[in-house]
Amino acid sequence: MSTEATDEFGARAPAGSAQTSRTTTATPDQVWSVLADGWLYASWVVGTSRIRVVEGAWPAVGSRIHHSVGNWPLLLDDETEVLESEPGRRLVLQARGRPVGEARVVLQIDPAPEGCTVTMIEDATHGPSRLVPKPLRQLVIAPRNRESLRRLAYLAERGAR
Repeated sequence: MSTEATDEFGARAPAGSAQTSRTTTATPDQVWSVLADGWLYASWVVGTSRIRVVEGAWPAVGSRIHHSVGNWPLLLDDETEVLESEPGRRLVLQARGRPVGEARVVLQIDPAPEGCTVTMIEDATHGPSRLVPKPLRQLVIAPRNRESLRRLAYLAERGAR
C-alpha cells in the first residue's frame, strides 16, 4: 500500500497544495471511527464551531454535515459534503465556508509500524479565496490543518466515537 498522499483523482498531490501529515499511535480504524462520527467534526476541524445536523448516512458519498463557522454571535451556517469515502483509508470532502469560498479536502490514512499516518491535502476550489495567490493561501491552510490533524489524532488515540 502506498504511503504517498493523493488528490481527489488518485493522483499525487499537485505542487503547491497544502499537504500536511501526522503519524499517530491510533490504528486506521480508530482514526476512521472519529472521521465517521459527524458529531465530532467540530472537535477536530479548526474553525468549525458547532454541528447543526449530521445526515444519517455520513460518511457515505453525497451525505452532508451542516455546521457553523466562526464565534458566537458572528456565526455562518454552511455544510461539508462527502465526495469520496473508502472506510479506513480515504475521505474526500467539499467543505463550504461561504462567503469566503469552498475547498476540496482529502484525508488519507496509511498504516504505519505503530499506528498510522494521516495526510490532509486541501486547496480552495470556489469563491473569493481562489483570488488569493496559491502560495499565500497555503500559508493559512497548512498551519490550520496541522492543528486539525493534531486534534484528530488526540481523539483517535483516546478512542472517541
